[in-house]
Amino acid sequence: MIKAPKVEVNDSLTIQRKVTHEDTALNYGSGKLEKLFATPRLVALMIAASVKLIDEKLPEGFITIGKRTETIHEKPTVLGQTVSVKVTIKSYDGNKILLEMVAFDEIGTIGRGTHERMIVNKKSLLNRANKRAEKLKNKDF
Repeated sequence: MIKAPKVEVNDSLTIQRKVTHEDTALNYGSGKLEKLFATPRLVALMIAASVKLIDEKLPEGFITIGKRTETIHEKPTVLGQTVSVKVTIKSYDGNKILLEMVAFDEIGTIGRGTHERMIVNKKSLLNRANKRAEKLKNKDF
């Protein structure tokens, strides 16, 4: 466990993105919704805001990784509108960080959720991933 002194409960960050064609549901497998903001894109924006809020506050060599995300996409947002995502740290125990996420456009709230991130040593994580990948060598699936 690493207690990063700069990570504090109630810290928050808001990021914004204007909805472009690459953000639409059409690009995420919903071919009939070419002008609506995609739910997977909303989740990705929420995660990006969480990482931006936390990771720069960690000691060298440490990052956060996502463990759990729960998101409700409540209202549609159309091409050209701006989506804002606010993330707020709700709890932090030195290793696990729980964030509250709220998304809105020019009209009002479009989504909300929670996101849990864990602080890890990047080098150690990559070593474990490489060892796991080694087990796949010479496997015939």
